[in-house]
Amino acid sequence: MEYLVYVSTAKKLMKDDELLDVLQTARVKNADYGVTGMLLYSEGTFIQALEGEKEDLYKIYNAIQLDLRHRNIILMITGTVEERIFPKWSMAFASVNADVLKHIENYLNPASKNFITDNKHATVSMLKTFAETNRLSLSF
Repeated sequence: MEYLVYVSTAKKLMKDDELLDVLQTARVKNADYGVTGMLLYSEGTFIQALEGEKEDLYKIYNAIQLDLRHRNIILMITGTVEERIFPKWSMAFASVNADVLKHIENYLNPASKNFITDNKHATVSMLKTFAETNRLSLSF
């Protein structure tokens, strides 16, 4: 199984309803292709980890590259994993500046001690670093 992590910039700062639309779209597409992962957003920047079979994973990633809500998409890391890091998440989500979204299913509070997992994989480290770096703007 393959994984990838990318960062991108939103074309504009996103409101809660726009973030919810991104999340819902991602969950449907990911479930259709058997892709799991996590999406973090802070102040106009996304970081997303995706995992799945290579062909399906790149179908999702290529669609993201065509999504007009994103720009400056940078593929940070790719590789293989023996088992999923996010096995039960068609798309876990955290917005470090939208407190209202904490009521959405699978919302993760980046300020929580149990954020993501204790997994030491590079993907998890990148997501944790992003959340910790943006923690100053949290209002939980």
